[in-house]
Amino acid sequence: MDAAVPSFDLLPGAAGSPVILHVPHSAREIPAAVRAGIVLDDAALERELDDITDAHTAELAEAAAGLARVTPWRFVNRLSRLVVDPERFPDEREEMLAMGMGAVYTGTTRRGTLRPAGTDPGPLIERYFRPYARAMTEAVRDRLAATGRAVVIDVHSYPTERLPYELHGDGPRPPVCLGTDAFHTAAGLADLARAAFAECGETALDSPFAGAYVPLEFYGTEPRVGALMVEIRRDGYMTEPGGPAGPGLHRLASALAALVDGVGR
Repeated sequence: MDAAVPSFDLLPGAAGSPVILHVPHSAREIPAAVRAGIVLDDAALERELDDITDAHTAELAEAAAGLARVTPWRFVNRLSRLVVDPERFPDEREEMLAMGMGAVYTGTTRRGTLRPAGTDPGPLIERYFRPYARAMTEAVRDRLAATGRAVVIDVHSYPTERLPYELHGDGPRPPVCLGTDAFHTAAGLADLARAAFAECGETALDSPFAGAYVPLEFYGTEPRVGALMVEIRRDGYMTEPGGPAGPGLHRLASALAALVDGVGR
């Protein structure tokens, strides 16, 4: 990917939609200059990408957008989270630093080494993290100006079996996990999601993953910004760890579209 090309896409939806489907972890692409700083050989890197990538979630969001009565906006990361993880705090607030998985990962899903100890995250944060954060902030600000509110729905997936890097992976692993934030996730938003995904199997709140992404400018201060993380267990729509999507993808896309429509009312 050329250095001048943005590492993300903002795909327009309807002017009156408050919803942004955020897809941060679907891609596998790693620019050559970034690959040079990763110590894994090619085979090991492919295995790590199988484990860490939320495969097919960009296709899931695209299908849901096509099915929704009012088209949501989509913000899609086109680079692997092994470049930078745009959803981490870029500082000491990030609890995943303990696993070597802050905004710039130095550790792997299986507690191995991804980058050398002492790697300076600064250049990758400046090159990739901050432009992404600014663009996402602008996307939310635009929805606030256009509709008076913004609702960020994160589209993620997670493996059936717990991976060693998971800090809180000892709880239930339902077909659909709904991650919430005490400030930005209204009870009604979580209820809408439970109803929308009812036919996709059991849902649970904040297990095995908790929280919801909000750009830092609005985090904890702007009540008009709502947020919910949708984590889909991978055996419900694809062959694990990094295989093709299956028929479950359409069922999940229909459920996600129903959530988008419910939020947009």
